[in-house]
Amino acid sequence: QVQLVESGGGLVQSGGSLRLSCTASESLTRFASMGWYRLDPGKTRDVIATITNGGSRNYVDSVKGRFTISKDNANNTMYLQMNSLAPEDTAVYVCGAYIPGHYYWGQGTQVTVSS
Repeated sequence: QVQLVESGGGLVQSGGSLRLSCTASESLTRFASMGWYRLDPGKTRDVIATITNGGSRNYVDSVKGRFTISKDNANNTMYLQMNSLAPEDTAVYVCGAYIPGHYYWGQGTQVTVSS
């Protein structure tokens, strides 16, 4: 069973930065793609950034130019560098990993941005 563990969330002032980490129990090369999601109040996961096994990245418009997704295969860890944070970025951030036929999810880490 694949396990994903997020870390790095916290409280930050508007304009500040945080780096989230997602460490997997298995090699990242097993996953066709991985991504970061925000959990909305209705518990729906909204994708904000994805990275494929080959390293192709995609972002939703609201985070382009501010957030950067990356991964370190040697350490089985994916990252989300978040800069210029705004109060509307406040959410639980969840990492996900996709192997054809199945998605795996972490428990999430809270990010709170104060104005």
